[in-house]
Amino acid sequence: MTMAGQTINDRLLAARHSLAGQGLAKSVCKATTEECIGPKKKHLDYLVHCTNEPNVSIPHLANLLIERSQNANWVVVYKSLITTHHLMAYGNERFMQYLASSNSTFNLSSFLDKGTVQDGGMGVPGGRMGYDMSPFIRRYAKYLNEKSLSYRAMAFDFCKVKRGKEEGSLRNMNAEKLLKTLPVLQAQLDALLEFDCQSNDLTNGVINMSFMLLFRDLIRLFACYNDGIINLLEKYFDMNKKHARDALDLYKKFLVRMDRVGEFLKVAENVGIDKGDIPDLTKAPSSLLDALEQHLATLEGRKVSAANTPTQSSSYQRTNVKSAVSALSSTSSAFGTAAASSKFDTSNGIDEQLKAQVLAEEEAAMNQYKSKVSSPTSSGAGGASAALTNPFLSSPPAAQAGQPIVDLFGAASAQPAAAAAASGASQALATKASDDLLQLGNPFADMFEASGNSVAGATAGATGHAGDGAAAEYAATSSPFDWGAADDDGRGAQ
Repeated sequence: MTMAGQTINDRLLAARHSLAGQGLAKSVCKATTEECIGPKKKHLDYLVHCTNEPNVSIPHLANLLIERSQNANWVVVYKSLITTHHLMAYGNERFMQYLASSNSTFNLSSFLDKGTVQDGGMGVPGGRMGYDMSPFIRRYAKYLNEKSLSYRAMAFDFCKVKRGKEEGSLRNMNAEKLLKTLPVLQAQLDALLEFDCQSNDLTNGVINMSFMLLFRDLIRLFACYNDGIINLLEKYFDMNKKHARDALDLYKKFLVRMDRVGEFLKVAENVGIDKGDIPDLTKAPSSLLDALEQHLATLEGRKVSAANTPTQSSSYQRTNVKSAVSALSSTSSAFGTAAASSKFDTSNGIDEQLKAQVLAEEEAAMNQYKSKVSSPTSSGAGGASAALTNPFLSSPPAAQAGQPIVDLFGAASAQPAAAAAASGASQALATKASDDLLQLGNPFADMFEASGNSVAGATAGATGHAGDGAAAEYAATSSPFDWGAADDDGRGAQ
């Protein structure tokens, strides 16, 4: 049974995390629901934001995603892999570093969902959705594991390195390091190409989103791979025998992978990606392979073709290399342009224009807030609101200065004169307040003193209209210093 696309299990799990105060676990749960659509952008963006926060535990986030990948439902497993891939591509590098350094990987080599037809639009004719998606889940998990292993071996992500003739990492790498780097890149590219899906396999939003992420990685990986091969060919005739043998083997593998990349791009074109957004593959001339093999045979002392003298062969080989480098450079340029484009990041990653707009709005709001709270004693509504909430001000705000101090022990009703006197006393006390918290005095004593002064003032005002004789008589009968005289009179009387 589903509720607005999400199952009851999704709602209960999210509520459980909310009650437990586990916000990060709730976000992971929201991104990996049982609903047969790709993870929602708002959940992915929040998790990307979490990877950039220093107080968020990256190991905890990664372990939550790995835990979700152990679910029995293929949708939850697949979406956990997609979320992990998204964080690898767009999140902070700390996330990638943790996956590469830890032993926690996706153990899904034997995953198989044999579940029956599911509700909510997830079933397909024949009820084989989960069963049909299981092979792609296994291949996708293998690619993510290989991506982590590549980072562990090289300490950088091939999808994020600089490309191009001038600043390209693999284009300017020395021969010895290049021969060690290209096999690692080939292994990651092989794992990606093993995903091996056709256009009729892309039948739901989940696998479609994973395909777009893989397409994005393929463009960047092959652009980097192509730069490395160009660099390899330029250095080939200056290598020793051992390095030349390894380089020739790498070039042969490159030709095979180029054909497989072309097949992947055809699938991308068939599923609706604009042909103008798919880079063109320009292959090197087939004669280049013969030239490379002849050069290696010369280094090894084997017989070369009698049709070519050593001088003719060397000149012919270098001419082939130049033409091959020119052809591969056009491929590198096409893939580099496609990789630099953020068009595919809009639907599966962060829209850069929207990101810039949101950051600008947030900065403007922050500047406005800072201008309001920059000076707590500033005039206006901002200053008054800040003064009302600042306990360290030397004097209370003007809005409170005119308010009388409440007499907790006085009568229920107070005279206007008493209120005015209390107001004056509170103002006098406010001007004597000190910024030193250790010299604030006793507030209750101040309150009682103010109340006593107000009562004395009210009494004096009330008796001001009586005659001097009545006042003198009242003072004589109420003075405590007349007790001794009364006693003396008493003794005298006795």
